[in-house]
Amino acid sequence: MKLTKLLEQIDCRILQGPADVEVKNVINDSRKVEEGSLFFCIRGAVTDGHKFVPDVVAKGAKVLVVEEPVEAPADVTVVQVEDSRYAMALISAAYFDYPANEMKIIGITGTKGKTTTTYMVKSILESAGYKVGLIGTIEIIIGDEAIPAEHTTPESYTIQEYFRRMADAGCQIVVMEVSSQGLMLHRTAGIPFELGIFTNIEPDHIGPAEHASFEDYIECKSRLFRQCRLGIVNADDAHLDAILKGHTCEIESFGLSEKADIHAEDLQLVSRPGYLGIAYHAVCRGTEEKEPAEFDVEIDIPGKFSVYNSLTAIAICRHFRVATEDIQKALKTAKVKGRVEMVKVSDEFTLMIDYAHNAMALESLLTTLREYHPHRLVCLFGCGGNRSKLRRYEMGEVSGRLADLTIITSDNPRYEKPEDIIADIITGMEKTDGKYVKITDRKEAIAYAIHHGEPGDIVVLAGKGHEDYQEIEGKHYPMDERVLIREILEGR
Repeated sequence: MKLTKLLEQIDCRILQGPADVEVKNVINDSRKVEEGSLFFCIRGAVTDGHKFVPDVVAKGAKVLVVEEPVEAPADVTVVQVEDSRYAMALISAAYFDYPANEMKIIGITGTKGKTTTTYMVKSILESAGYKVGLIGTIEIIIGDEAIPAEHTTPESYTIQEYFRRMADAGCQIVVMEVSSQGLMLHRTAGIPFELGIFTNIEPDHIGPAEHASFEDYIECKSRLFRQCRLGIVNADDAHLDAILKGHTCEIESFGLSEKADIHAEDLQLVSRPGYLGIAYHAVCRGTEEKEPAEFDVEIDIPGKFSVYNSLTAIAICRHFRVATEDIQKALKTAKVKGRVEMVKVSDEFTLMIDYAHNAMALESLLTTLREYHPHRLVCLFGCGGNRSKLRRYEMGEVSGRLADLTIITSDNPRYEKPEDIIADIITGMEKTDGKYVKITDRKEAIAYAIHHGEPGDIVVLAGKGHEDYQEIEGKHYPMDERVLIREILEGR
């Protein structure tokens, strides 16, 4: 592809070399450069791509996209831009011939609820006959192919590559999680979002390697609403005005309050041994495009947050003229691996797997489950190694305060000793009156939870969720809690 075609959407200045050079591929990893490559010099948190210019030129790079002048042979074209990451997003879209223009792209942002909502939306739209691609925290789905995800929102080149594959596979709609990091690092720049979704926001991802402040976190999330045709937002969130500051899209809302365009009434917890859910009545205000509607909804996922997630999905899918019956059926059967995922082990008590791996998520989960008035609420968890000790203290304190019994075990110890991590968790636990047992081996801990389950208990295996490995000393060892449960029940 000619460089002139790749540069058609960006502001740039050619410092040297021909503009009509042929580009074989576009690369931001110096190790992958080959003859005829265009290489992006990107300043990262650890390395600066400008330093790799001699190396990539020696490998045959013919175009360099830079933020500052560099020394290069006369036959190498040097293109200067204000922001290499932003340029990479737009050039990648051009390289794959703008695949997003061939589909409807739905972007979902928020602190919680992104993953569950994407699967709900996919389930509803597919039940209505659409072919849907998905990009998210757990996986990327293209037709029958599922690709494990490395980031919630992949790098811009990778997104465009997935988009091209999805379009070629016949996808009509793509639903994707849009993280604050993805927005901050311009991974989603240039994507023409049909719908931008805001689920909720709470202080999270604040730190040296992420966002400098909560205000910065909000600002990054808000960028989605300057990049979509229609924004669908949580009317009940306290920070909604900040999220919508400077928005350029039309707005619709969902929530529990009657002011929302789509709201829920008459919430009822649904509980029986081995099963937890929630039911409500949905009221949808009419627009020029859609008739007003009211209908009953039941979800096989517990908690008020499930109501918000499903209202979001309903609001999205009404824009694709999905029949009410399809919405009801799909929401009843929607499941997300590792997100309040119930696993049948007994007719007398309920066991579930959830990804809650910090204090905020664990508190939200346990508080929700308390509303179901279990005989006992049992929480099994550990904490990851080589991460903040504060998380361990906080999670120990949360579980000690909200669970009737805590089973402390190992998570991903990485380069730390599991016993040292557990000792830190116990430090937090001992600030409460909560009962606990310590079982370092996670399979043994799960076996204890199952064999000691009592009628009416709710047992939560927290922290691992969709993960199917345990990270120890730099290696990933196979460990899927669903497999462990099956082995325990089979007596292995």
